[in-house]
Formats: sequence, C-alpha cells, structure tokens
Amino acid sequence: MAFLQRPARWMQLLASNSRAYSAAPNFAFELTARKTSDDDMAGFDLSDVLVIATGSERVHPATLRRFTQRFARYNLREAVIRPSYGLAEATVYVATRTAAQPPHIVRFESEKLTAGKAERCESGTGTSLVSYGMPRSPIIRIVDPETCVECPAGTVGEIWVHGDNVAMGYWGKPEETESTFGGKLVAASAGTPEGPWLRTGDSGFVFEDELFVIGRIKDLLIVYGRNHSPDDIEATVQEITGGRCAAIAVPDAHTEKLVVVMEVKKRASPTRR
Repeated sequence: MAFLQRPARWMQLLASNSRAYSAAPNFAFELTARKTSDDDMAGFDLSDVLVIATGSERVHPATLRRFTQRFARYNLREAVIRPSYGLAEATVYVATRTAAQPPHIVRFESEKLTAGKAERCESGTGTSLVSYGMPRSPIIRIVDPETCVECPAGTVGEIWVHGDNVAMGYWGKPEETESTFGGKLVAASAGTPEGPWLRTGDSGFVFEDELFVIGRIKDLLIVYGRNHSPDDIEATVQEITGGRCAAIAVPDAHTEKLVVVMEVKKRASPTRR
C-alpha cells in the first residue's frame, strides 16, 4: 500500500541501501516511471543498485525502456534490470538473464508468430519480446501440448520444466497433480528425461538458445485460425491511448472476432469549468 501511495518510495529505498536487490512485476516499473518526479529523486543516487528483477507477469519492452530512461539521470544502470520467468510450481524460479547484461529485446514477425513460428523482424515493426535467457538448471523444453513431442527451435509450444526445484504436486489434489506435474515426452531427444515434467500452461519458444515467453495458453485469442496474445494487443493499444484496456475474443455465427474493451475518461468541455 505504501508503494501504491507513493511509488517514488521504491527508488528512494534502493538509493538509500547499498548493494540493493529488489523485484517487482511489470506494472510497478510502469507506475514508478510515470509517478516519480525529479523532486522525489533530488539528492538520490542509484548507481549502487545490484539487481532489480522483473517477473510475475508479462515483461513489456516499452515499460523497461521508459523505466531505464527515466532513472538513467540518477545513475541507474540498464544492466541491473533482470527479466525473470518462474511460477509457484517451480519454487518461483525457472529462468533469468545472465547477470551484468542489459535486457535483450528481439522483434519478431507478427504474422508468423501468430502461426507458431518465430522469425526475426528486420524492420522497425513486429512483436517485441524480452529474452529470459536459458538456464542450465532446471531443464526447459518447448513441447507440443497435444502430441507431447518436443518442438524444434523457433517453434511456439508449451513450456515444460524438469528439475529439483519443481514441486511434487498439489496437496490433496491427485488429478490436478497428474495433469500438471506428470508430463511425459514422446520420443524424447538424447539427454532429455522422458519425465516427469511440469507443464506450465505457458506459451513460448526458444530462439538462438534463449527463452521467450508469449503468455498463458488458455488466454490466447484464436481469431481466423491464428493465435493472438492478449498481452501484445493490450500493450499496443495502451501505447497509443494511454488508457486501460482488455482484449477478448467474441464468437459470432461462424468464427471469433477480436474485441478490445477500453476505459474512457470523461473530460470536461473546454467551455465549462
């Protein structure tokens, strides 16, 4: 609550403690960049911050850019930002970028990505995604959720995790435990365990030996046979309008149509006070 009341408190605390390590979801970075004034940061220096991990929700490249640009004048190093991917079933941690490296952002061809293929976009358009690196432990594989066969590099599938940090299951829920923690690969590649694997329910892919996360499979919007991430659509709309929005798929007689619900603020007429 103290952070929501005054987001600047976060940066002030980091500047006031040597070798500080912190973590927050994407919305906290966005809120802090927008709500922290120069007066709030007067006399503060962020050069000694060690790590600020960002995870828990989709990490948006535009948010990272605004955050690092906003606090660069207070000596915040871009390399301290660590995009991280994890979930409770894997004791919070799955993957994060290597220390001392700034976030790695890659643009992919949007149309091919919706068709399940990752290909670098050479123009200034495309879908920007943040890399989460590739851990040595736990083991990560991208798997076709229907066939349980490993996907080749550059192909979108479900993220599966295998390692000592993966939990044994859900307490008192054997059916949910089997479906989530009991994944088994069909024709596992050499050196890859057959199972059991944690099926994360998250969509992603490996590109140039780095993990990229798209979003929750159950949240994907299927429109005209293409898979669209609501996070991508909502982020694009918010960049244009600055308002809150939600992307949903609405069925009609033959298919599903994309609908964006937006928050609209009432503004007084210029002639009225």
